[in-house]
Amino acid sequence: MLAPSLVELFNKSLLQGIVPTVFKSAYITPLLKKPNLDRVENKSYQPISNLSVLSKTLERLVARQLLDYVYAADLTSDLQSVYRANHSTETAVLKVLADILRAIDSGDHAALALLDLSAAFDTVDHETLLHRLKPSYGHGGGVHDWFQS
Repeated sequence: MLAPSLVELFNKSLLQGIVPTVFKSAYITPLLKKPNLDRVENKSYQPISNLSVLSKTLERLVARQLLDYVYAADLTSDLQSVYRANHSTETAVLKVLADILRAIDSGDHAALALLDLSAAFDTVDHETLLHRLKPSYGHGGGVHDWFQS
């Protein structure tokens, strides 16, 4: 039976605060960003990392535990739409629209500034993110070590 071995492996990883090195290896596939780009130019491609099934399983386990903790401790903003049940980009847009209409109806002015944050994760400073885990979410010790690993 495979399940007991996986449970032992995953628990050991979490208790020791270490992601197994083999779980950090990925197959990289270059994907053309847009069909009209030059296929000869390297900058026309973006790398797609494919991790192993076990790595993704451990990642999902940790994500589920983290989200359960964040929700139980009420650490999410009421305005957050991502990773929340019954919330989406559609509900976020409806909230913004309702706020604008409410402001206009009450005689106020409304302005909307839009930002393209599609690649925002690529610009996150991981040291800062790790530093924020403790004061923002109470995660330190083994949990911090696991995320750092």
